[in-house]
Amino acid sequence: MNISFGVDIPFVHHLGFTMHRFEGGESELHYTPADEHLNSFQVAHGGACMTLLDVTMATAARSVQPEIGVVTIEMKTSFMQPARGPLVAHGRLMHRTATMAFTEARIVDAAGRLCSHATGTFKYVKRLPVDGRGVHDLKPLSTD
Repeated sequence: MNISFGVDIPFVHHLGFTMHRFEGGESELHYTPADEHLNSFQVAHGGACMTLLDVTMATAARSVQPEIGVVTIEMKTSFMQPARGPLVAHGRLMHRTATMAFTEARIVDAAGRLCSHATGTFKYVKRLPVDGRGVHDLKPLSTD
C-alpha cells in the first residue's frame, strides 16, 4: 500500500520512490531504479541510494509529527555492496529533541542483503504559508 508523503517532492516523484510505512518513528520506502538511475556498473548509482536513505530518514523523523518539516543537517553513508533493484529502505528515528532528529536507515535488496546504511541529523522546521492556498512550502531559512 502506497502512503502519501504529505508534501510534493518533485525529485522523489522523478526517482519513483513509494512510501509503505510512516508511523511511530519508522518509515519504509520502495525503489526500483530506472536505467537512467544506474551507474556504469549497471547498479543503482550511489547518489540515488543516498537520496533514498536521506528521504527514508527524513520521513522517519516526520512520522511522529507529520505536519512539521525537516531539513538535513548531516548525513554519513556506508556502502556495503552493489544495490540491484528492487530495493527497500527502512528508516528509524533513534532520538529526538524539540528541534533535532537523530536517525538511521538501511537499504536491502530483494534477497534481504544489506546494500547501504546511513545515519543522519535533521532539524525540525515549521512549514510556513507562502500564499493564500495553505501551508505547504518552506520559506528559505537564514544561515546566520
